[in-house]
This record gives sequence, C-alpha cells and structure tokens, in this order.
Amino acid sequence: MKKREVYILTIVLVLFAGLLCFAQEDIQKHPTCQRCGMDRLKFAHSRMLIEYEDGTTAGTCSIRCTAVDLELNKDKTAKTLMVGDYYSKELIDAKTAFWVIGGSKPGIMTKRAKWAFQKKEDAEKFIVENGGDIANFEQALKVAQER
Repeated sequence: MKKREVYILTIVLVLFAGLLCFAQEDIQKHPTCQRCGMDRLKFAHSRMLIEYEDGTTAGTCSIRCTAVDLELNKDKTAKTLMVGDYYSKELIDAKTAFWVIGGSKPGIMTKRAKWAFQKKEDAEKFIVENGGDIANFEQALKVAQER
C-alpha cells in the first residue's frame, strides 16, 4: 500500500510540475514585452498573450501594450487574447475575464489601472479592498486605447 501511495504522489507531482512549466511557456517565449521591454515574469499578473490567425504571437506586459500591438497590427486578426489573472497569474481568456478598471492600485503602463480576474467574486473582492469598477474586455480595451 505504501509503495502505491508513493507512486501516485510521484505522478501527481510530475503532472503539477508540467502544468507550471506550461503555464509559464508564454513567458519563456516572450520574456519581455514586445512593446515596452518590461519583464513579463515580474508583471505576470497583468501580462497578455496575443495569438494572431497567421500563427504569430505577441507577448505584452499589460492591456495597454496589447492595445498598441493590436493597433500596429490592424492588418492581422487576433485569434485569441489571454491575460494573467491578477491573483493566480495564470493565463485566462481575456474576453471572458472579469475586468476591474481604476482603484487605488497603480496600473501597468497607464494611470488608470485595468486588472483581469477569472472569477467574478475575485474581482468583487479586489474592488472592496482597492476600489474600481467592474467591466468587460471591450470596456477595458477601450480605456486602454485612450491610455
């Protein structure tokens, strides 16, 4: 019985390590923001990853730099947009994320912060602690385009 438990624990640890490596794969491929040069690992809680339909990708530090990249690549179509969850730092779908605009936490590359959350309750918790308003991706991107 003990041997079986060790075997199962080993498998779980290997799978967990593999997931951590996969989650950070975008940072390995794009260690710095393609627009401003900031360290994407340091800003894992706000980083974004754009995958264009032509197969190219762009790694940015924030939704502001993503807005710039999308503007500079108007001739391309974005297939997926991923963003770091503020708390877990895992990449999540930017379009289905719950965004918080504003609040007391300083933003990345902007005066008006924009943070993404996988869960609505996490966004609401952040608002209670730091202020801000809940928004969807389109609203957050519009504010990011304005700077």
